[in-house]
Amino acid sequence: MEEVDMLSGRVVAVTRAEQQLGEARAMFERAGARVLDLPALVIGPPDEWGPLDDALEELESFHWLVFSSVNGVEAVEQRLQRIGRNLSDRPRGLKIAAVGRKTAARLEQLGAPADFVPPSFVADSLIEHFPVSGWGQRLLLPRVQSGGRTLLAEAFAEAGTRVVEAAAYESRCPPHLPLATAAALRQGQVDAITFTSGKTVRHTVQLLQQDLKEGWRERLDTVALVSIGPQTSNACLELLGRVDAEADPHDLDGLMAACDRALGGP
Repeated sequence: MEEVDMLSGRVVAVTRAEQQLGEARAMFERAGARVLDLPALVIGPPDEWGPLDDALEELESFHWLVFSSVNGVEAVEQRLQRIGRNLSDRPRGLKIAAVGRKTAARLEQLGAPADFVPPSFVADSLIEHFPVSGWGQRLLLPRVQSGGRTLLAEAFAEAGTRVVEAAAYESRCPPHLPLATAAALRQGQVDAITFTSGKTVRHTVQLLQQDLKEGWRERLDTVALVSIGPQTSNACLELLGRVDAEADPHDLDGLMAACDRALGGP
């Protein structure tokens, strides 16, 4: 089946952050789907910038800067620009690692290509394939303020790395479901929901409970639940009791293919 029609006639709700819906919408629409926005995340600043700003002031003292999302890249670049610097003129001894194709691509656009990108687009792969032992290294990990995984920091610390975590952004829950998406769910017109992080699962459940009230879970009985990766799948299993397909690779292309499989494609 050609990508251009693999999801022809299907209705897919996409849980990207508000600022990131455009690319996902375009991809699913090219595949023939009708896309409903389900922006389960609103990306904004952390409660305080102090820890990140302090770390960036002493960037020369770090060996590695590790990004696990485009949001982290954007936040660090903006905070560096406030003090007349940017990622492209980072200290000579500082290397950059990036989890995921989109994160690496954004760094390229900023003139700061990653020195290391793991073969699989998940944090576990970064740890498994990291090019140095980590012993004695000092690592800066900009991350989401709440709900992010501590696996990276813990694993690096166990390897003898001195890890500094700093909140670079926060992903909050929007106040309500979009009216068209809520109506389609009530009327049983949604074929699949795609989830792009554990937090999108949690926020979606919160929004469904709030806006669809009693019986919200039954509204999902005929809806395929599709996950972008292992941790997102775990959240689906925990909060929704199932996951019907998982992306491989763990990116938007993989998510679209997983959606096709969950809906009975080849």
